[in-house]
Amino acid sequence: MLAVFLKTLPFFALIGTGWLAGRLRFFTADATAWLTRFVFYFALSAMLFRFAATLDLAALFDLRFVLAYLAGSLAVWALGFAAARRRGVPPPEAAMEAHTGMTGNTGFLGVPMLVVLLGEPAVGPVLMVLTLDMIVFSTLITLIVAGVGHGRMSPAVLLALVRGIFANPMILSMAAGLAWAAARLPLPGPAAEYLALLGAAATPGALFAIGASLAYRPVRRIGPALWLSLLKLVIHPAAVGISALLFGVTPVAAGVMVAAAALPVAGNVYILAHYFRLAEERVSAAILVSTAISIATIPIVIHLIPKG
Repeated sequence: MLAVFLKTLPFFALIGTGWLAGRLRFFTADATAWLTRFVFYFALSAMLFRFAATLDLAALFDLRFVLAYLAGSLAVWALGFAAARRRGVPPPEAAMEAHTGMTGNTGFLGVPMLVVLLGEPAVGPVLMVLTLDMIVFSTLITLIVAGVGHGRMSPAVLLALVRGIFANPMILSMAAGLAWAAARLPLPGPAAEYLALLGAAATPGALFAIGASLAYRPVRRIGPALWLSLLKLVIHPAAVGISALLFGVTPVAAGVMVAAAALPVAGNVYILAHYFRLAEERVSAAILVSTAISIATIPIVIHLIPKG
């Protein structure tokens, strides 16, 4: 257990360094935004393309894996929605809380960290979780909030949703990489070195940007934030773990799925909350609280994975 904690410690130390830089205002909010933009559009995209371009396509898509992750995550979504409604939260806000409780920081934290900690076999499952989170669940929350909040789906909302999905550099880079892999084209030496060099900036850049962005998040509505953190860090990995067992997912892929589900709340959930003006304080606090608590919970999950 101590060995696993020590392996994860440098990743969270980078987040802490970014947070300290933000708190001391050495790294401003504008600087954080530009660093995030660099990681999102360049470094992380290079990493994802390189992973996807060298991936065995059969290792990416596994129907049992997809069904297990969807079933477990939707169960958590339903629990989060029901709990929010029981507190008297309006349906659109309840939907946003439910989305918060099952959407992890797979892109900025999961891809860089889990591939290092769990090895190359984790690449395919992590990319699949990332794809499902970005396409399936982001689409679902947008449709639900727009439909419940306005009573109808306008063409403008649907067009913005489609444009957002296909303009996402992570989706584009993975799609381009998979197309390269499907064509069975080798990566030329200089191109592979370029992608490796640029992609190497993704891990420190993303983790530092996560920490710096947390420094500018106010901590209010701590009660709901603690519940949403419990939902994300404990109930979500437990639910997908049970679902993986029921669907017969292979042990390695199931372990990666559980580890991905154990990640803290994703920062892009706040972007949706801010866009729809729904539960912004609760979502912001949940991102901060879940990230802080995950310093202790993620090593436990990583330690338990080899034990089944």
